[in-house]
Amino acid sequence: MSDVIVAGVGMIPFAKPGASAPYHEMGTEAVKLALADAGLGYETVEQAYVGYVYGDSTCGQRALYNVGMTGIPIVNVNNNCSTGSTALFMARQMIASGVLDCVLAVGFEQMKPGALGSVYTDRPSAFEEFDAAADQLIDAPGIPLALRYFGGAGLSHMKKYGTPLDAFAKVRAKASRHARNNPLAIFRKELSADDVMNDQVIWPGVMTRLMACPPTCGGAAAVLVSERFADKHGIGKQVRIAAQTMTTDTPSTFQAGDMMRLVGYDMAKEAARRVYESAGVGPDDLDVVELHDCFAQNELITYEALGLCGEGEAGKFINDGDNTYGGRIVTNPSGGLLSKGHPLGATGLAQCYELTRQLRGTAGATQVEGAKVALQHNLGLGGACVVTLYMRH
Repeated sequence: MSDVIVAGVGMIPFAKPGASAPYHEMGTEAVKLALADAGLGYETVEQAYVGYVYGDSTCGQRALYNVGMTGIPIVNVNNNCSTGSTALFMARQMIASGVLDCVLAVGFEQMKPGALGSVYTDRPSAFEEFDAAADQLIDAPGIPLALRYFGGAGLSHMKKYGTPLDAFAKVRAKASRHARNNPLAIFRKELSADDVMNDQVIWPGVMTRLMACPPTCGGAAAVLVSERFADKHGIGKQVRIAAQTMTTDTPSTFQAGDMMRLVGYDMAKEAARRVYESAGVGPDDLDVVELHDCFAQNELITYEALGLCGEGEAGKFINDGDNTYGGRIVTNPSGGLLSKGHPLGATGLAQCYELTRQLRGTAGATQVEGAKVALQHNLGLGGACVVTLYMRH
């Protein structure tokens, strides 16, 4: 297997629905930024994987034709909230297998305001089994589905380990402190845990509005190359993907009778285990993590799934400040989905953008000093989880 180098990354500032450029313009701009960062022209790209959730087929072509029309294969990807990192996963495989030397991954999303919902209502939903399991485990009529899933997971953790509600508020407050230093984040106002607790209650005793990430529009991209290609073209090899895996649901998702497992805890735990084993590192070796905090509740349970702390220890991990600067592992220096925003197709590649800059030492005000090992976690219900380990070369 060949080493995979992150040659270039690009990301545009995220925006609220209605305040962004159209999807194809966001995708085009992100790709141009990534190519410029790599010092490459589009003619060097051999294949492209384009991720988005809300859009018609071949939106990827619509975005890339504005960059160039070189006749390369363009594959459109949809894997719910893990769409961007699924595009990255597919691009990396082509390099790692030795089939190609220069591959583009891009993601974008043009979203509408409000809670996520089904587009196609004339056919069975992919979430039927998830909805049925949630109905058995949670009595929350009137709560939108995504909130019910992840709020229910947080409630499961609260009941199992005695985790207080303000633990989730502290996660959200931490996200705001980090986003304050990120000019590409959508929400940059610093919040206290009290601000989060006193915000609009959307599920009494379980969640306030600020514990949920906002619908967002945006685009991000990455250019991956082989080591031989990097040498031939004089491309810097500071950042490489040392290991990456994708997992999907197993029977435990539905059979465990646990909301945490319904929202991907087991997928994340297994993906992390495989990545650590493949790269020969462990959680203690990590310097920085970008994880999928679509809700503060998911960030908290993911600390444990990724092994950043022991099971049931996430509350202490937060209280000790081990999830931020000066602690053990800086999580979501970008502000995460909670503050940076969550344009579904772009999220995984925005995480890649942040971590690549961290390992290059060019992250500016969000820089984690001396970062050499970084982990990315991107989760899509339905389900797919991609975990990626980056190392400074």
